Amino acid sequence: MAPPMLQLQGVAKRFTLHRQNSLELPVFDDVDLSVSAGECVVLDGASGLGKSTLLKLVYANYRASAGRITVQSPAGPVDVTQATPREMVSLRRDTIGYVSQFLRVIPRVPALDVVAEPLAEDAGDDPAAIEAAREEARRWLARLRIPERLWHLPPATFSGGEQQRINIARNMIKPKPLLLLDEPTASLDAANTDTVISLIREATARGAATVGIFHDAEVGAAVATRRVDVGAFRSSRP
Repeated sequence: MAPPMLQLQGVAKRFTLHRQNSLELPVFDDVDLSVSAGECVVLDGASGLGKSTLLKLVYANYRASAGRITVQSPAGPVDVTQATPREMVSLRRDTIGYVSQFLRVIPRVPALDVVAEPLAEDAGDDPAAIEAAREEARRWLARLRIPERLWHLPPATFSGGEQQRINIARNMIKPKPLLLLDEPTASLDAANTDTVISLIREATARGAATVGIFHDAEVGAAVATRRVDVGAFRSSRP
């Protein structure tokens, strides 16, 4: 049997408030969670329990205070809590896709190039591969209902919902074995929400291990193969 694509073992997270006499704010204690290929695990729980923090630990935006977070990369298992910057760059390029609630891009770069970039990075100097990346970006932009007249404009000029759809396209255009989703439909209307549900189901069907947070209970129910109550990981320490 193949090992889980993602495994958290004994993971804890505490924030230190340096401006308040180094007061420690505990979030998690002893998180054990594994996610296998083809699963979509939805994180449930009230706001403030640390669902987004859990995703950021996996992506190494935050460092865990204790425990191991193992991701299966093409080169073998990597413990994110001990990974070097070079290892994390490689994981993010080829293994972990992360759709956050915010789009962070270089100003003035056209939306088409923003979406194509993950594929263009692999194209090198091959003109045919670069054009193939741009063509795939066009397909994603069309599917996510970004008007063609906007494709050559920077996303900073777009509405919140349009920026979120660019964010989804950019971070899902390159198939990766582990997909982290932090409220990807929060700014979307019903039609685009249905499209994102389809995209998540397609990723799961091709074997991606997915971990998601959804403010919309109906979206979570539509994509989940398993649900996890993050409140069960809540630290009991003062």
